[in-house]
Amino acid sequence: MYSTSNPFSPNSQFTVFPPAVKHLLLTNVVFFVALSTPVVGDAIFRFGALWPIGSGLFAPWQLFSYMFFHAGSGHLFFNLLALWMFGQSIEQLWGTKRFVIYYFLTGIGAALLHMIIGGGGAPTIGASGAVYGILLAFGMMFPNRTIMLLFPPIPMQAKYFVLIFGAIEFLSGIMRTSSGIAHFAHLGGMLVGFILIKMWRIKRSFEW
Repeated sequence: MYSTSNPFSPNSQFTVFPPAVKHLLLTNVVFFVALSTPVVGDAIFRFGALWPIGSGLFAPWQLFSYMFFHAGSGHLFFNLLALWMFGQSIEQLWGTKRFVIYYFLTGIGAALLHMIIGGGGAPTIGASGAVYGILLAFGMMFPNRTIMLLFPPIPMQAKYFVLIFGAIEFLSGIMRTSSGIAHFAHLGGMLVGFILIKMWRIKRSFEW
C-alpha cells in the first residue's frame, strides 16, 4: 500500500487512460484541430512552434508549446499511440505528478539539444522528444517486457527495443541531416530522461 500523502506515489487504481496521459492526448488533438483552422492556425503556429533563436520569432515559451503541435495526422497518430502505449505504464508506476514533470522536462531538453546541435532554419514541432523520453523510461522500468514491432512484426524485450531505436536516431542524426526530422531532439529526450531517472534514483519495476 502506498501513502496518499506522497505526491510521487504510484497510482492506486489501474486504468488504461491515467489522468496525465488522457489529458495530454486530448490537448494534442485540440491543438491539432486548432492548427488546421485557416488564419487562426497560422497565428497559433507562429506563436507556439519552436523557432530558431536567430529567426526573430523565437520566444522562451516555445520550448514548452512546440510539444503540442504536429505536422499532420500521421505525425500526431504515431506520437499519441506511443504516448498511450508506453506512458500509461510509466504513469501508473511513478504517479501522475512525477510523470508530468518527467514528460515536460524531457520535451524541453529535447528542444534544447536540437537547437544546439541541429536547429537549422526551420521551426520544430511535435511531442516526439518527450515521447522518446517516455520510451526510454519504459525500457528502463520494464526491461524484460515483450514489445511487438509493427514493421516487421517481431517480438523483443523492451530494453533491446529502446537500444535499437536510440541507435537508429543517432545514426540518422549524423547521416540524414537534411531529412527534416529532428533526430537529435529524440536523442535529447532520451538523454534527459536517463539523467532524471538516475537523479531521482528510480528503481525498475520487479514485475513477474
